[in-house]
Amino acid sequence: MGAARHGARRLIAAIDTPSLDEARRLAGAVGPHCGLVKLGLEAFCANGPALLDAAAGHDVFLDLKLHDIPNTVAGAVRALLPLRPAMLTVHAAGGSAMIAAAREAAEAAGAARPVLLAVTVLTSLSAGALAETGVAGGPRQQVLRLAKLALAAGADGLVCSANEISVLRDAFGADPVLVVPGIRPAGADHGDQARVATPEAAIAAGASYIVVGRPITTAANPAAAAASIAASIG
Repeated sequence: MGAARHGARRLIAAIDTPSLDEARRLAGAVGPHCGLVKLGLEAFCANGPALLDAAAGHDVFLDLKLHDIPNTVAGAVRALLPLRPAMLTVHAAGGSAMIAAAREAAEAAGAARPVLLAVTVLTSLSAGALAETGVAGGPRQQVLRLAKLALAAGADGLVCSANEISVLRDAFGADPVLVVPGIRPAGADHGDQARVATPEAAIAAGASYIVVGRPITTAANPAAAAASIAASIG
């Protein structure tokens, strides 16, 4: 039981559904087995701030991946602060001025400031997909480039794939929070994810938190699925 509780603190269960009732049901089922509940873009667009009521009692990772001009992102962060998210994401590709503006806006929350995470390269993007956007050198090089920019601009941590954990730890040490999506238990369908790892491998490599969505939310018993993953990383 002790190992499961320790693992639960590092597990983030991702919930992204347009149904408020379904979000509430899933949060209630998986919340006791994870450290945070991640509420995503689809769910927030469908329900707005009311979505956070579905996660009542659980810390929320609000994953909206803000990406706009600095003034607009700062305004968005200020608008979200009353919802008291524990974590909030911006896109590192928005640049240092945008990230700095987001951090400055977040500071208005004082001790309740959310952990500001910069998304580096989406886990759905392969080297080929990045090249289509004009980014040469592959995901690892781009992740390092964006990580350096984001941390220098005030981000508390990064969202990256498991493939980049070790190189980020080598470059920046133990301080940055590394949140790792694209997690699939052994034998699970990868879906639309290109850069994946098992929960155990991601934690062993140095992830601060792992994010697991569909392997939990589409399971016949989401609570049991979350509990099993938490135990596996305990």
